[in-house]
Amino acid sequence: MNGRIQPGSVKVGTKQTTKMVEQGKATMVYVAQDADSRLVSRIVQLCRQHNVEVTFVDTMRSLGKACGIDVGTAAAAVVEE
Repeated sequence: MNGRIQPGSVKVGTKQTTKMVEQGKATMVYVAQDADSRLVSRIVQLCRQHNVEVTFVDTMRSLGKACGIDVGTAAAAVVEE
């Protein structure tokens, strides 16, 4: 992932991402391929149920960096403002 996700329009982490998908606020979800599958499989399944596009990113570190944080993250959701 080369770009950067706009701050303020993204929720970072599996709990926040799950919440945004369940509430219908997520427009796109990013999932790190090196994340624990037990953590992200539910998110991917929820996205399918709610028709939210899922984009897979190589590493948790690169996803975290794209979200503007210094640590890795398993998932992030782009939300409507």
